[in-house]
Amino acid sequence: MSISSFNPPIRTLMGPGPSDVHPRILEAMSRPTIGHLDPLFVSMMEEVKIMLQYAFQTKNELTIPVSAPGSAGMETCFVNLVEPGDKVIVCQNGVFGGRMKENVERIGATAIMIEDEWGKAVDCNKVEDALKANPDAKVLAFVHAETSTGAQSDAKTLCALAHQYDCLTIVDAVTSLGGSELKVDEWEIDAIYSGTQKCLSCTPGISPVSFSERAIEVIKNRNHKVQSWFMDLNLVMGYWGGSAKRAYHHTAPVNALYSFHEALVMLQDEGLENAWQRHTQNHLALRAGLEAMGLSFVVDEADRLPQLNAVTLPAGVDDAEIRGKLLNEFNLEIGAGLGALAGKVWRIGLMGHSSRAENIMLCLSALEAVLGDSIKQGVAVSAAQKVLTA
Repeated sequence: MSISSFNPPIRTLMGPGPSDVHPRILEAMSRPTIGHLDPLFVSMMEEVKIMLQYAFQTKNELTIPVSAPGSAGMETCFVNLVEPGDKVIVCQNGVFGGRMKENVERIGATAIMIEDEWGKAVDCNKVEDALKANPDAKVLAFVHAETSTGAQSDAKTLCALAHQYDCLTIVDAVTSLGGSELKVDEWEIDAIYSGTQKCLSCTPGISPVSFSERAIEVIKNRNHKVQSWFMDLNLVMGYWGGSAKRAYHHTAPVNALYSFHEALVMLQDEGLENAWQRHTQNHLALRAGLEAMGLSFVVDEADRLPQLNAVTLPAGVDDAEIRGKLLNEFNLEIGAGLGALAGKVWRIGLMGHSSRAENIMLCLSALEAVLGDSIKQGVAVSAAQKVLTA
């Protein structure tokens, strides 16, 4: 069998990720590869750290990109801060809180679960009750922006509660970084991880993380070796540290880091607050169009992520059939529901380079075409345009 080069179609990505990658970022990825210990590459690494501190709104020295996707960023946080026998309070209001639990248990620690209905924000009162009932808990872990439901939790309040009861915090910001308000230092987040493929408009495969001084002290004074050699920050710090001489740890994904550098330059040029506002404004336009059709949202407005919209399917509509038509007839990808919401919702992303007016119009007009009489016709695009031109 003869296999030829793979040439993917041009899609519009409006699912839960990856999002559309900006042409500037794709171009950056194609630049000549140099060594991962080359002095010029080391200089670029420093620029990545500086710009990533801006994106996270932190001065944390240990703010770096892990050379793997967001799930590895999650594992990096857990394996470095949690040891066998520790007790961790884990908030679950969707799929990714469940993955936090998996990390805790695989380490040999105990997960105290705080469960909320999918589509709801984490209940701060339940969390405080759990902190009171478990004074020996070491960490509070929660998802800031739950990708499976489009719900956003109150990270500032949750972190304040954790510190009131002498707990570290581990925060999942995979879908929130660059898309909605996130202030690591002001909210006193101890450990946070994200991904490049959502609101940063970059290619998948890198996970930004940041650790507070308090977290670093815990990492340096562990009783057990970190169970993962690759993710052991005591070792990784030697490569991503501030000294001119870097200790070899692994071969960094050189070209992928070019693309991430470019993504951070673009975020810096747009301005972080402007990026947050763009995602919010485009969400309001999409919402106006979807509601004009007669579609409804899963998440209450106060807790709704602007960049990830979970929408309830109209009665009698086949989820997979509609998504298939959108993909095959319009080259448009939207996401299916996960877990408890599988077959019940669509997840429509407005993240990074995908968060553009032309994408909103394509999505609304395509949905009108494939949904037919199950929705109100001819009203969605004009409703969205009114918001965009207001």
